[in-house]
Amino acid sequence: MYTIEMAYARMRELQDLANRSRAHQPTATQRRALKRAAKKR
Repeated sequence: MYTIEMAYARMRELQDLANRSRAHQPTATQRRALKRAAKKR
């Protein structure tokens, strides 16, 4: 079962990842990997 808590935790994870990536100016390879990961639900 997929709960709202799980969805919220996942959203926070993605936000943290996005914040770290922005701060560190990821390479094109990392950006592609992030995009691929974001599509997986």
